Amino acid sequence: MEENFANKSRSEFEAMTKEAGRSVQMILTAQHRSFDGYFQDLLNKSEKALYEAFPTMYGELYMQNMKVFKDLYSELRRYYRGSNINLEEALNEFWTRLLERLFKLMNPQYHITDEYLDCMVKHAEQHKPFGEVPRDLKVKATRAFIAARSYAQGFLVGSDVVRKVSQVSLSHECTRAVMKLMYCPHCRGMSSVKPCNNYCLNVVKGCLANQADLNTEWKYLMDSLIVVADRIDGPYNVDTVIGTIHMRIAEAISNLQENKDSITAKVFQGCGNPKINTKGSSSEDKKRRGKVTLEAKSSAQALKSYWVTLPNVLCSKKVTAGSGADDKCWNGMTKGSYLPEVMGDGLANQINNPEVEVDITKPDMTIRQQIMQLKIMTNRLGNANIGNDVDFQDASDPAEGPGLRGVSPTRLSHAQPVPTCAGDDTSGSGSGDACPDDVCGKRLAKSPSTRPPETHAIPKQSGHGVSGASSRSLPSAFLLLLLLSVALLATQRLWR
Repeated sequence: MEENFANKSRSEFEAMTKEAGRSVQMILTAQHRSFDGYFQDLLNKSEKALYEAFPTMYGELYMQNMKVFKDLYSELRRYYRGSNINLEEALNEFWTRLLERLFKLMNPQYHITDEYLDCMVKHAEQHKPFGEVPRDLKVKATRAFIAARSYAQGFLVGSDVVRKVSQVSLSHECTRAVMKLMYCPHCRGMSSVKPCNNYCLNVVKGCLANQADLNTEWKYLMDSLIVVADRIDGPYNVDTVIGTIHMRIAEAISNLQENKDSITAKVFQGCGNPKINTKGSSSEDKKRRGKVTLEAKSSAQALKSYWVTLPNVLCSKKVTAGSGADDKCWNGMTKGSYLPEVMGDGLANQINNPEVEVDITKPDMTIRQQIMQLKIMTNRLGNANIGNDVDFQDASDPAEGPGLRGVSPTRLSHAQPVPTCAGDDTSGSGSGDACPDDVCGKRLAKSPSTRPPETHAIPKQSGHGVSGASSRSLPSAFLLLLLLSVALLATQRLWR
């Protein structure tokens, strides 16, 4: 009976935690899917419009250089999906290749070597053969793609953090406390008596103390997603920039055609005469963009306090009935009022938790790593907000998904035997005689510790340094308190 109660307590609590986490994952995944579909559709429409219009507009000039345009859109997609590509260099390479091809086609009577083309590019670029289009498009497209890529990645990282944190196992002390909360009343013949709310909160806050410490960095991430969503919906004007790439390319080619003679003359002057040959977006896209970003901002706003509200949610929806002052609830010893105060959120605040013995000097390493993932993603979004690019590959391990390369999570082991409410006599009638005093009959006597909480330095992030939101450097003690706050949040959510 003891073993059954212990296993049942652990499995039910962990199932509630995962259930709450799955609901958050579904929200974040849905927002990613919605934005990703919108952005990919913009890019696809632009590419399709180019393929449909350019053969008629430019004939052989386009047909002989089709691969240049296909390669550009391929590179843009690879960048958006997280490949380690320098977007500015990719755009510069496109214009260089296009200029080389078009210069040859505009001067078919000459035999133009690769060496001559190098010289031509050097001299022609000084005279802006494509006008201001390359510079203008590079600035606007780079900002738009950086924001879009970081924004989409932010939802995936958030979902991945929730998934990994939801898989953290209960400790021996938590299994004991949850069993006492949920099943010890059965041993006393009070199976219909629900636990007191404040009693439940102390148990859940103690068990999810580490998860509550995610709260601060989690809020930073949600806030950053909202800020970048405003950029995408406003000054970065993503639907216009991405949806009209083909139109800007056409504008650039027209500029070159109009200035062909003067550009050619200046190239010949600088490089010599080569030898003669002997042989857009629609209003529908804007409306869709507004809907996508509005839904995403609403979701991020609603999820900001997820980790610290989780204990309240779980206790109010799944376990308890009545308030903490109710004298007809299970208080851990009998039916009556629950007098101890409710602990604060996070690991550090559990030092005097009367229901769960929590070692505040040993934060869960898996959760600490996820806090680092939140910090890294928030830094990326902070950079995207000011138009700075970041190297996603530096901080991502393909085997682990969005993560921090080089930091191995250490899962704490809780393999000790678990005490239960049944005692050694498994033939008890359920009247309460078989319930050992050290589990159900008396509250643990815990003297307040006078030792200050031990702090643990957070390892430095890998990848590029960033400014603004990404340059925040929090003291380790503050991070520890932060971790504690997040754990409590997670607990509340799990019980819902």
